[in-house]
Amino acid sequence: MSKPLIMTMGDPTGIGPELIVKALQSGAFDQLARPLVVAGDIGVLRRAARQNGVITRLETQEDRGLGTHRLFLDERPLTVQPLTVLDAERLVAGKPDVACGRAMLDYVLWACQCCRTGLAAGMVTGPISKAAIQQAGCEFPGHTELLAKCCGVGKVVMMLGGDRLKVCLVTTHLPLRDVPEALTRAEILETILITNAAFRTQFGIARPRLAVLGLNPHAGEGGLFGDEESRLITPAIDEAKTLGIDASGPHSADTLFYFAARGQYDAVIAMYHDQGLGPLKLLHFEDGVNVTLGLPIVRTSVDHGTAYDLVGTGLASEKSLVAAVRMAEQMAGKA
Repeated sequence: MSKPLIMTMGDPTGIGPELIVKALQSGAFDQLARPLVVAGDIGVLRRAARQNGVITRLETQEDRGLGTHRLFLDERPLTVQPLTVLDAERLVAGKPDVACGRAMLDYVLWACQCCRTGLAAGMVTGPISKAAIQQAGCEFPGHTELLAKCCGVGKVVMMLGGDRLKVCLVTTHLPLRDVPEALTRAEILETILITNAAFRTQFGIARPRLAVLGLNPHAGEGGLFGDEESRLITPAIDEAKTLGIDASGPHSADTLFYFAARGQYDAVIAMYHDQGLGPLKLLHFEDGVNVTLGLPIVRTSVDHGTAYDLVGTGLASEKSLVAAVRMAEQMAGKA
């Protein structure tokens, strides 16, 4: 049997459990080439199923590797590794307590360990509450930083993508006024190197075509609108080229995405968050996937938060979760 993918349930009071139920019920996981194991809480999953009108029954599995239980949702099986036993009936949407925060961490840490030891082929993470995990003692602001620490990696690259467009970020969650100071030639070059290596090993592209954006309007217009392109970005691109990397730019962000969305590039490297993710979400608002490049394991995630306001309404879309599982399967197959 091929190694499984592990899906973490995310915040027990968020939309994650409901999306797992909806995705399974839709048949989206029926044709996966790898087994799928949910790291989570059986009581919470059963409650989410009941809220969506789904009948469940539970079976214990023995000597089946990862996943000690099979939870049947209207007879569709879901393999579960129950890492917590929370009081599901008292949970209130959007109000995770310390136990929930600890649970979110337990799911992620267990999945990461399974991937690092070779028991699992990759992990797909559900949305968490950053405030709740910090209240539970986590010193990191989110999944990405926690996983980098667990894997002993100094720098990783945040990528969001779908079938038509994939965008990698040099800087992530910074005030716009701080971006120019945060950009360095070394940071830009390292982002290019990590992106190139990941696309080769995890996406199976022998020589990825990387389009590197400028920072300023019209990529600086020869220095008229800024000099970051000449001081930082162009030297980083030139150095990447000497290493045999197919990197081009600096490109003007207002035109480059037209060509990237039509397949002329494998990935776009953006200087800051909204520069890259605005166009990405225009094309992949529902089915975008968050990927952490630079880890020694495969990690994908939904491209949205806990959506507390949608819990129990049946209105949340499972498309991003399904896309994240499929991308993880694709990446695991290439690794």
